[in-house]
Amino acid sequence: MQALEFSTVVENGSIRVPEHYVRQILSPVRVIILVDDFPRPMRKKRFNAAKLKTKGFKFNREELHER
Repeated sequence: MQALEFSTVVENGSIRVPEHYVRQILSPVRVIILVDDFPRPMRKKRFNAAKLKTKGFKFNREELHER
């Protein structure tokens, strides 16, 4: 028996096996799932830019520095 280890996320009940392992798997497999107690983020969330309407806004630097 050969053990292969990799980290992945479950998406819609499916686990994606990295391509370089898929080529090595030639027979049925046994799956054991280990869940981290403190899951680490697998993907970073992207920040979407915020839009602000500034038409008619007057910026006063003196007022800003008073605070």
